[in-house]
Amino acid sequence: MKYVYILQSFTEPDRFYSGITDDLKARLSAHNSGAVTHTSKYRPWRVKSYVAFSDAARAFAFEKYLKSGSGRAFAKAHL
Repeated sequence: MKYVYILQSFTEPDRFYSGITDDLKARLSAHNSGAVTHTSKYRPWRVKSYVAFSDAARAFAFEKYLKSGSGRAFAKAHL
């Protein structure tokens, strides 16, 4: 199972990060511990939403979409 997730910063609520993982709980811990350099500046993080996929290809495609301009607009409006 692949999880595509969107995190929201507690310190800067307008700051979001999207990613993909097999273990959502462990990945959130990694973001909050500072192990992920891209997100360490804005921690702590909370999971705003996530979608589970049984098909890895679809999960990677959805994550790529969320990182695009139209994907960010979609996530802001619907997720």
